[in-house]
Amino acid sequence: MAGGSLDLPVVDLASPDLKSAVDAVRKACVESGFFYVTNHGIQDGLLEALFAESKRFFELPLEEKMLLQRNSSHRGYTPPYAEKLDESSEFQGDLKESFYIGAVRDVDMPNDPNQWPPKERFPSWKDTMKLYHEAALAAGKRILSLIALSLDLEAEFFQKIGAVDCSSEVIRLLHYPGEVNESDNGNYGASAHSDYGMITLLATDGTPGLQICREKDRHPQLWEDVRHVDGTLIVNIGDLLERWTNCVFRSTLHRVVAVGRERYSVSILTT
Repeated sequence: MAGGSLDLPVVDLASPDLKSAVDAVRKACVESGFFYVTNHGIQDGLLEALFAESKRFFELPLEEKMLLQRNSSHRGYTPPYAEKLDESSEFQGDLKESFYIGAVRDVDMPNDPNQWPPKERFPSWKDTMKLYHEAALAAGKRILSLIALSLDLEAEFFQKIGAVDCSSEVIRLLHYPGEVNESDNGNYGASAHSDYGMITLLATDGTPGLQICREKDRHPQLWEDVRHVDGTLIVNIGDLLERWTNCVFRSTLHRVVAVGRERYSVSILTT
């Protein structure tokens, strides 16, 4: 059941009014598990480069992308239908294709689990992913500081206990098709799920499709659209943080519906 568009809180990470920012984060985490952040420190130019690299890769023929198929370390490419986030779905798998990237080191490591497109064709790919990983990690730490304060903890609580480890953060480049086969009518770009980590940061190209269900146990479920807000990242709470807060904060079901237009997004999951 569709419930229209949802107005989520917008949290300014550079606000001089720390109390208001902390209160807004707590309200969002309790009521919806989703919010926007502005002044996150990720430059527009970096986001443009990130989406350009993603688009160039996903435009490759499937057989070339499959040369980098996701490995046992969960790094690399997954084709359409390879993942089904909602096991109750009647379809073979979700419509999206994705590419998983872990922490990017300053020097090449002999046992690096990451997989990289050929440098001669993607000369800026690795550097772009490294810069984005660093910028998103910095933004994530600032958000987790606000979350800690909203729980009446020290601002650096999560950092001090080692909960923020850059080696565990995973970038997911995501591409959703514009046109779908008739046999896929009713299928989802990403079927209903919650994220397993602490928080997820999501950047999108502005194409709609993201929906959330604030009452996961309600039947029928009410799904609300999350609109795009220029200059923001979307943040959502994961299962781990819901568990740590004894379900005070909410890890909310979400999905991506097909809207008849290609959609690109990039998420980074803090585990």
